[in-house]
Amino acid sequence: MKLQGIFPPIATPFDHNGDIYPAKVRHNVEKWNKTALSGYAVMGSTGESVMLTTEEKTAMWELVAQCAAPGKLLIAGTGMESVRETVSLTNRAAEIGYQAALVRTPHYYKNLLNRAAAQELFFRAVADQARIPVVIYNFPQATGVDIPVEAVVALSEHPNVIGIKDSSGNLAKVMQTIREARAGFQVLVGSAATLWPSLLMGACGGILAYANAAPYSTIAIWEAYRAREDAAGLDWQNRIGPAALAASKHGVPGLKYAMDLNGYYGGPPRLPLCVPGEAAKREIEEAFRELKG
Repeated sequence: MKLQGIFPPIATPFDHNGDIYPAKVRHNVEKWNKTALSGYAVMGSTGESVMLTTEEKTAMWELVAQCAAPGKLLIAGTGMESVRETVSLTNRAAEIGYQAALVRTPHYYKNLLNRAAAQELFFRAVADQARIPVVIYNFPQATGVDIPVEAVVALSEHPNVIGIKDSSGNLAKVMQTIREARAGFQVLVGSAATLWPSLLMGACGGILAYANAAPYSTIAIWEAYRAREDAAGLDWQNRIGPAALAASKHGVPGLKYAMDLNGYYGGPPRLPLCVPGEAAKREIEEAFRELKG
């Protein structure tokens, strides 16, 4: 399975009662379907997955699967703290039609899990029982656990672990993973701010929160890379830099506001996350001013 290209880890639309808003899920996915996005990651950190019940996650998977255009690869965010629950969610997503599972590093018991051996045990146990391929999800800014390169390299030998999404923003680590993992192991990045240099180092694409709000600009970088148009790729990377940083700085609420600015539905985050303040809104508006449409 090839994971090449740009995937948004889609934001979950809520109405003002805090419930999933099916009409807005369809609105967003139908607009994204008209782009050259490679597919959708559903129920990642950008989707506020830690705030949703199992039933709500299943509902989101079903809604997106119904709306996604043919040929769009569907990736389900299924990572939980235990092997048992992660496997259960992964196989439920497989039944709905998802082709891969994005599984974040377990992290609650940090003193026990912040070791290569513990992470290897978790991912091997999940991959052994998962009915679809597993993609490791490394997001140390949120989890406090940064999976060691040696663990990723060892896991790359498992036939059902096909890649990693690395959102650390650590280019040296991305380069080492690409260099040392088995041939064919796929490395995607989660930082729009480092997309172009990551592609040049051998990453196969990105699962980018920023792409929820401005997918065309990230697709432009991917297409420039494929066409070997270095000047265009660097130019687009420089253009998106301030917006990518603003979206990262203000998290899911800021990204949702940027989506609202650009014709998608972001809407409110789920409590206890709060909508951006006026100063943050102005910063986001200025950062995305030249990236609308």
